[in-house]
This record gives sequence, structure tokens and C-alpha cells, in this order.
Amino acid sequence: MPIVNSSYVAPWWLPGGHLQTVVPARLMPLPHVDYRRERWDTHDGDFIDVDFALPVPAPADAPVFVLFHGLEGDSQSHYARSTMRWFADRQWRAMVVHFRGCSGEPNRLARAYHSGDSDEGDWILRALHARWPAARLYAAGVSLGGNMLAKWAGERGHEASFVTAAASIGSPLDLAAGGAALGRGINRVYTKAFLMTLRRKALRKLIEFPEIARDAQYSARLRASRTLYEFDNEYTAPLHGFRDTDDYWDRASGKRWLPAIRIPYLLLNAINDPFVPATSLPTAGEVSSTVELEQPAEGGHVGFARAPWPGRTDFIAERLQQFFLQR
Repeated sequence: MPIVNSSYVAPWWLPGGHLQTVVPARLMPLPHVDYRRERWDTHDGDFIDVDFALPVPAPADAPVFVLFHGLEGDSQSHYARSTMRWFADRQWRAMVVHFRGCSGEPNRLARAYHSGDSDEGDWILRALHARWPAARLYAAGVSLGGNMLAKWAGERGHEASFVTAAASIGSPLDLAAGGAALGRGINRVYTKAFLMTLRRKALRKLIEFPEIARDAQYSARLRASRTLYEFDNEYTAPLHGFRDTDDYWDRASGKRWLPAIRIPYLLLNAINDPFVPATSLPTAGEVSSTVELEQPAEGGHVGFARAPWPGRTDFIAERLQQFFLQR
């Protein structure tokens, strides 16, 4: 499917990909959401937490919308709050699924989460469909969560049809390209912020599960990791069954699965996203006929702020609803 024209226009007072990334995430006013949390036990003795944005009972056929967050995100992330508020106000049964260890409480097992964990995504989506079989089920993933979701949709092909439509927002579908971008220049500021929490979680796991140490210098190398490549090489990749970072980023990337997607799917990526090089974005020839590419010139990394001052953060939610309701 060809790249569609986007209605997104960045405010004149918010120029450039970095400001369009940071200001919506840190400085713009966000709506309040009264979440109701459920804890779901996993098949392997662990748990995930799911935050529902609609606290009152909804009709059995109310649309179900599930959001998968990005790296080290949660239900309080700016995109989650603005999106959940939008859909809850329209009486959708909306929720944010936390990846393991991201809900504010350490998960029980040594394993964590990763960009390609489509089996976990499959379990979550099928559980939601089984719970509300009469409702239309929609899904979206942001950044890391969107890569996982695109990979899931491609892997499952026609078997994913119980999901009415899905979307990935600001997702690095080529993980090697995204990882390399985050290791260069000013982008290392973002990497430093990610690694502060990733290293802390990993070192806590090492204390709880000393058997995951690969050798006597393992803790020192974790502390010394300064790029996502180094961290994933020491922790994420071996802990989740990958040989190393290169193997992980290659096998977990969603881009190779885009031609196999059979459900309506929106890929929304800003050309000036600091995390996702424009040269790595999929082209019309690299996706199936059910995939819609939207690549506005601006927006930053999952920013998409709108005027008037001091800015609104609801473009993603409005665009998702528009795409979903066309299906």
C-alpha cells in the first residue's frame, strides 16, 4: 500500500526532532487517568500488570483497545495517558499492558522483556479476545511495543484476524538501525536515561538470581555498559535465548515480517524521529497490501504535539481512532 498523506503538522514554536520528542514527554500538560489495575499470572509463574482506563463497567460489546508501551515505559508515559484518556472518554474498554518488570514492581523471574517477545503478546491478545469475544479488539504498540506487535502480526498472518486492526507508532522496526542511532551524538543522552533504569533492574536481578552471571566480571561489565548494544550483549540477549546483540536485533526486528501481515495495520513514523533513522523506515514495496504507511515529516519520537500553546498530545489517539473505525 502506498504511503498515505498525513494530517500532522507540528506547532511552529516546536522545531526539530529533539524538541518534538522531549517537550511532549516532559513539559506538556497531560490528562489525568484513574487506572484500575489487574494482575495476570503468566504460564511460567510470573505476572504482568494491566492498567484499565475505564473504571466503570462497560457493555460486553464495547470496543477493546490495548496499548503496548515502549522501552522502560508504563501507563504513566505521556503517550499512554493521552491515549487512554481519549478512548476512555469515548467509552472504549482501554488498557495499558505492562511488560514484565515495568509496572513499578519487579517481576518474579530472572527474565525480563524484550523487543521481539511476540509469544507474550500473543498470549495477552488471545486472553483479551477470550474475555470479550463479542467485542472488536484493537491493538497498538509504541516504539519497542510496536516492533513486538508488528512482528506478532506478521508471524501469525491470517491467525491474527481476531484482532480487527492494529498499529505501531514510532517503532524501530529495524532494531540494528535504531540501536546504532541511539549510540551516536546527542542521542546518547536518551541512551543514558534508558540505561539508568535498565542497569538498575539488571543488577537487582543479579543479586536475586546470581546464577545468571556469565563470569566473575559480569557485574562490572553491566555497570560499565554505555550503549544499548553493550547492555543487550551482556544482559537482554543471553537472558532471553539469543546468542548476542546482533542475533537479538536481527531475529527480533519486525521489519522482515511486514510483508506477511494480513490484518489492517498502520505504521506511523515521523521522518525526523531521532530514534528511528528515516533510511530504515519501510517502503511501500516492503509491506503487505493491508499495511498503511504514514510518515509525516515531523513529530519526533512519539511526540506529535499539536497547537495551541502549551500544546496538545492527542494526535496519536485521534489518528488511531480514525484508522480503527475505518475497519
